[in-house]
Amino acid sequence: MSKKNRTKFSIIRAAAAMGIALLVAFLLILLSADGANFSEKIAASGKALREMLVSPLFKKNGNFSMKNFSDVLAGMIPIMFTGLATCIMFSANQFNLGAEGGIMLGAFVTALVAIYAPIPGPLLMVVAVLAGGVAVGIVMLIPAVLKAKLGVSEMVNSLMLNYVIMYFLNYLMNSFLADTSKGITQTYAFQDNALIPQMIDNGSRLSWGFVIGIIMVILCWFFMYRTRWGYGIRMTGINQPFVMYSGMNVPLIIIISQVIGGVLAGMGGGIEMLGRYNVYNWSALPGYGWTGITVAILAGNNPAYVPLAAFFMSYLTKGCTLMSTNANVPSQLIDIIQAVIFIFFAAQQFLAGYRQKLVVKSAQEELAAKAAAMKAERSEQ
Repeated sequence: MSKKNRTKFSIIRAAAAMGIALLVAFLLILLSADGANFSEKIAASGKALREMLVSPLFKKNGNFSMKNFSDVLAGMIPIMFTGLATCIMFSANQFNLGAEGGIMLGAFVTALVAIYAPIPGPLLMVVAVLAGGVAVGIVMLIPAVLKAKLGVSEMVNSLMLNYVIMYFLNYLMNSFLADTSKGITQTYAFQDNALIPQMIDNGSRLSWGFVIGIIMVILCWFFMYRTRWGYGIRMTGINQPFVMYSGMNVPLIIIISQVIGGVLAGMGGGIEMLGRYNVYNWSALPGYGWTGITVAILAGNNPAYVPLAAFFMSYLTKGCTLMSTNANVPSQLIDIIQAVIFIFFAAQQFLAGYRQKLVVKSAQEELAAKAAAMKAERSEQ
């Protein structure tokens, strides 16, 4: 299939999956909507859908809502990083699910550096975020080495590792690091020079971490599509035996892909922590890693499409929050939408007939182009 038709198929497949997910959401809203009869339920469902699909951008009077739009952009920051982390790991056919625990660990390590490290000026912010990324990269060596050397499932390993991280961090917080003068379990306040400045002062908590996220998207795309190691990662995911017989070090590629993913997840946690909070108070997995998996699936494991997928998921999350507040519909609907999207992207036969038509069309176009070229060559002779 030509590159143009592959892109076309990916876009249509993504749009179809999202459309089906929204249709399922509408049916669930209809079932749970208030109303004495069907027409009232339809009206209530329409109101709820408006809150979910329109309110993140526009107020009820039709004016653009800068605050809600800023909230959507702010919500993109952590899931861009977990989406990038998952893209790189999935591209190597490594189904590492550790971005969820990784973003929590990255936030924790970044918080400790932001509290205790005697580093002057903005350098503290940089060191704190990098420390969070490096810490998670080191931890991701556990599932990576076990998979590369012993063939242990990285999916099972990383899934369990998420909860090991969460409970270990909670133990450290409750036993050693909490500020006991507060009524909840939290650390001491970060140093002021560790905080990432806000882009807009409207209460949205949209920090300059958004710009850092976009820069990381560009760097990840360049790494994956313009470097030897990125090529090795992608080829390992496509045909591992071919990569092995071509002389590449497959175990090293497997390890590198998961370590890079860990670094990205850890940096995302650090940026989220310093851009949105002034103390560390997470006691449960934040959910950004699971959303990052959906983002990576929507992006087709291509870092260039991660911002679009992250915007879509952040937009729906904000819309579901507004719908829950203003239309009495549970905000957990976003979890169902994510699940439906995941199901249809994981289904190998979803739109397989349409894909086959595109393959045949591409083959016919190539044959026609070759025939035209041969005809032109003969006429010149």
